Amino acid sequence: MEKIASFTVNHLKLEPGVYVSRKDKKENVTVTTFDLRMTAPNKEPVMNTAEMHTIEHLGATFLRNDAEWKENVVYFGPMGCRTGFYLVLFGDLTSEAVAPLIKRMFEFIRDYKGEIPGATAHDCGNYLDQNLGMANWLANRYLEGTLNKLDKAHTVYPE
Repeated sequence: MEKIASFTVNHLKLEPGVYVSRKDKKENVTVTTFDLRMTAPNKEPVMNTAEMHTIEHLGATFLRNDAEWKENVVYFGPMGCRTGFYLVLFGDLTSEAVAPLIKRMFEFIRDYKGEIPGATAHDCGNYLDQNLGMANWLANRYLEGTLNKLDKAHTVYPE
């Protein structure tokens, strides 16, 4: 079997950032998958599931309600390695093109207080596994440490 694209990224050099993971084309439609890497793989502790779950609920809610981008959102969810998230959007896009959206999303997550959207037994299969305080903290860390100073080293995968 061929190695999938995400397993060819050098995780020993990868730092937090916003990377184009892949672009898939079918007929006249392009879908771009972004790697929203929040922690340095194999160097920093991974995120716990509770805060990742909260970031997923808040991020998905934000994206599906964003006036400009909601029609282009295909998927937002966690990486199995727990070092970040995948954001899948319709369009042939770049990291620079989506950086303002991602910054707004993480500002929303950083500042969010109150009941977590969809965190009820009716709406979610694991509704008790949430951690809003850590989600706020991680969103702020990603904003201050990465998103507010994005450069080529944090938008292009290392060799």
